[in-house]
Amino acid sequence: MRDASAATIVLLGMMGAGKTTVGRAIAARTGWRYLDNDELVLAATGRPPEEIDASEGTEALHEAESAALRHALSLSPPLIAGAAAWVVEDEHSLELLRRTPAVVYLHARPETLHRRIGGGGGRRADATDLAWLRARYAERDAAYRRAATVTVDTDEHEAHAVAAQVLRTLGLAARD
Repeated sequence: MRDASAATIVLLGMMGAGKTTVGRAIAARTGWRYLDNDELVLAATGRPPEEIDASEGTEALHEAESAALRHALSLSPPLIAGAAAWVVEDEHSLELLRRTPAVVYLHARPETLHRRIGGGGGRRADATDLAWLRARYAERDAAYRRAATVTVDTDEHEAHAVAAQVLRTLGLAARD
């Protein structure tokens, strides 16, 4: 594992893996700030992700999400950042992740992702399709594992337990 003392944690994983929920749980345990991908896109571009996607398309959204990751990694630690699920498909984003001290892949099976996403409220329409989730999982799982310093399974675990495992694995203490 890379040196986690720099106190920047990037959470990777598919939609529904728990990046936001676990990120907030880690923030509550450490006192660090948590920055969600959607918040980071807004900070980096001045526009919300759904507006970018609707007006300019997926490619423009991916560029904005890459800018969001760069923005997060330019901020002073300590912080936890949730990254867009697709960043492992972008070589520039992967290079940034390789230089990041703590990159955590929150792993979940497609069936778990599907159950958590449910009707998809606030998510892309494809995300409610189990076949689509299985295809994205098959495309990205190995890339997430290569990019991560730590992989934590979230399938059968509550966010607080996952957060505790992430902190233990990275050798970081929760605040008193």
